[in-house]
Amino acid sequence: MTLSFRHYILLGLVAFLVALPGRLSLPPLDRDEPRYMQATAQMLASGNFLDIRFQDQPRYHQPIGIYWLEAGAVKTVEFITHNTTLRHKAWPYRIPSLLACIGSILLTAWIGARLFDKHTGLLAAGFLLVAPLFTAESRMATIDSVLLLNILCVQALLLRHFDDARAGRKTPARYSCLYWCGLGIGLMLKGPIILIPSFGTLFALCLTTRSLAVWRQLQPRWGWMISIAIVLPWCLSIAWVSHGEFFRRAIGHNLLGKVANAQEAHGFPPGYYVLTFLFAFWPCALYVVRAIPAIWQRRHQTNTTFLLCWIIPHWLFFECLATKLPHYVLPTYPAIAILTAASLLKWPFIPLRTLWARLGLGVYASLWLGVGCLLSAAVPLLLYHMEGRIFTDTYLPLCGSLPLIAATGWLLWKQRWREGAYCSIGAALISEMGVFLCLIPHLNSIQLAPHIARSFEQLRPCQESPLLSPSYKEPSLIFLTGGATHSLSPIQAAQTLHDNARCALALIDKRDEPIFQKTFAQFGTTLILYDQFEGVNYSNGRKMHLRLYAAHE
Repeated sequence: MTLSFRHYILLGLVAFLVALPGRLSLPPLDRDEPRYMQATAQMLASGNFLDIRFQDQPRYHQPIGIYWLEAGAVKTVEFITHNTTLRHKAWPYRIPSLLACIGSILLTAWIGARLFDKHTGLLAAGFLLVAPLFTAESRMATIDSVLLLNILCVQALLLRHFDDARAGRKTPARYSCLYWCGLGIGLMLKGPIILIPSFGTLFALCLTTRSLAVWRQLQPRWGWMISIAIVLPWCLSIAWVSHGEFFRRAIGHNLLGKVANAQEAHGFPPGYYVLTFLFAFWPCALYVVRAIPAIWQRRHQTNTTFLLCWIIPHWLFFECLATKLPHYVLPTYPAIAILTAASLLKWPFIPLRTLWARLGLGVYASLWLGVGCLLSAAVPLLLYHMEGRIFTDTYLPLCGSLPLIAATGWLLWKQRWREGAYCSIGAALISEMGVFLCLIPHLNSIQLAPHIARSFEQLRPCQESPLLSPSYKEPSLIFLTGGATHSLSPIQAAQTLHDNARCALALIDKRDEPIFQKTFAQFGTTLILYDQFEGVNYSNGRKMHLRLYAAHE
């Protein structure tokens, strides 16, 4: 049984409605997201769509693909709305992630329906849609949601070739062409990372089937030239412009450097992704553990083999990587969701034979329920912790999701796993909607950058006024002020403010104020306090009391 066009339309609409909340109210999330936004905004302002820069520094981490997508989204919005003031608003840059989120849900459902049936595909899509890691990534203007969609497209095309190889028929050349186009686009998004899930799955399939039939179906004799043709023009251009610096940084430092060394304090031992799985893929995580015996029993079936060949190489590679971030294993989640959905809907439950296995599942289920209760209560707890107060509407997610968590616990006790899965998906959906609809609008303490940017826009004396900020150096402030923020030391800020007294403004935290005031007093000029802000820099958890100063001429 396959999904009809109507199924995909309804599923896409649901995914859109679920992924939409939070895109306007969510401030730029430090630190990666505003760096992507600002670099794209500078491309639009300069007309240079070849080089990647954040202010005056090169940003040579990934290829150009995501910046082009975000620039295209902003230009499209400007064309439709006839509004040219949106380049320093966050939401237009998040449109590619929104569309990628919808596409990923639809492709997960398609792959699940092709491998099993339409009910499996829909349940797998539901598991992915409410997963906290997927929910978070799909709301940010970063590369990972778009990369996930690209990987799903490549894997869907590989599945078509795998089915044809098993059936002994030749795959039409257009599908092979699309496969290699997908690899080329992936290379433009995040470089060689696309080769890990694509070639990892392909290699594992050839190994398990002891045949190169799938590889031959892909037409590699000419297919690789399509991928190269997509990526080579920009590679040659950026190599020329950067004098090879892009590849030294992007591949030598950013990619290969993560293999052996932990970068940016993100080093964890192997097993990190297993430990974080309970939180990152709630509520599906429990049903995955329950499904392991059934998956193992059916590991030689072709549909299960394909999904295991997708999951295992990718997961093992990133577990062995020195640098670890939660989203690195996100491309395995659709395959895990499909296998889990199949275990609930298609396969009979295999009881655990040993006492220790049953006790282990019981302990894991208890932890799982605890995480569910914590997610349900996250809105009022976080609001009280961050703001010291609670609003009435913040109890709505708790009142809606906690009864569903309790019902899920009762259903699992009665061994009604399928009903429990649907119930827990509903609980996760209510909890996550509560975060974006009831929590974020009330979080003022983390809105430092938006508050400062609005005040700066209203108070700056000149159109080109610089904002001198030795204390608060977050990329979100740089993006929201249109690149006008300059990171200097307190002494340099005092000197620059004196030298540019007519236009410049200085943003000083109380910790840096004594040295700033002392330095500025040496010039015999007085300061004017324009505004002040209190809040939390949530990137490092530091409380800040900032003051916006101008020089009295």
